[in-house]
Amino acid sequence: MKAYPNCEAVPCEQFEGAFQAVELWLVDRAVLPIENSLGGSIHRNYDLLLRHRLHIVGEVQLAVHHCLLGLPGVRKEEIKRVISHRQALSQCEGTLTKLGVIREAVDDTAGAAQFIAQNNLYDTGAVASARAAEIYGLHILADGIQDDANNVTRFLMLARDPIIPRNDRPFKTSIMFTLEEGPGVLFKALAAFSLRNINLTKIESRPQRKRPLRVVDDCNNGVAKYFDYLFYIDFEASMADSRAQNALGHLQEFATFLRVLGSYPIDMSPIGHPAGL
Repeated sequence: MKAYPNCEAVPCEQFEGAFQAVELWLVDRAVLPIENSLGGSIHRNYDLLLRHRLHIVGEVQLAVHHCLLGLPGVRKEEIKRVISHRQALSQCEGTLTKLGVIREAVDDTAGAAQFIAQNNLYDTGAVASARAAEIYGLHILADGIQDDANNVTRFLMLARDPIIPRNDRPFKTSIMFTLEEGPGVLFKALAAFSLRNINLTKIESRPQRKRPLRVVDDCNNGVAKYFDYLFYIDFEASMADSRAQNALGHLQEFATFLRVLGSYPIDMSPIGHPAGL
């Protein structure tokens, strides 16, 4: 794979299993999808980043190239049902609609291919990669069935220990934080980066799990309930850069919680092929 080309890949059934495998020293790294150019953010992994104490040590971007897989001897016209990860199914909506098949979401693309092979499902196809077809002995019934050729997934590389941030190449830093409620607080928090000419490449908000609702009792208008949010930000600067250090120091004036998830090299390489998601 592009992230670690000489590694031994260990599959996990669930995203959380990948986090746990690193924490338990079963593997050295985990590579997990975090966002897709069509499907957007993979919110489950944002939540897991907060729940676990792993560090982001790198990123990699891969072009999505989906295939329709089936058992040997099966023709595309004989497929009645297609299984895959829900994002993969949505990314192939046009092709699957033309086929008139029933769609069923499962945990991951490779797992869908494995399920068909293990159970000899002649009327079922999988949306997965050509590599999955090779591993599980399936045939490619249709190649490149994604609706959009410019479909890219960004993955994060996670480890038990952080890497040492440097200034000799472009770095990105990912953080999570929460804020007190009040007018303009988010604006002030983001200004900590703008004032130092630091570019934000991503901002995401997630309702806080432990206290999702904030109740405001207004004697004139009754009781109002609002979501309390946790914010996730990527910005283009290394934690070895004094601008980044000062920006986070400034942010702490408004933040009720702040955690640096990782400071790591930006993926500057050509977008690789293929990826299941």
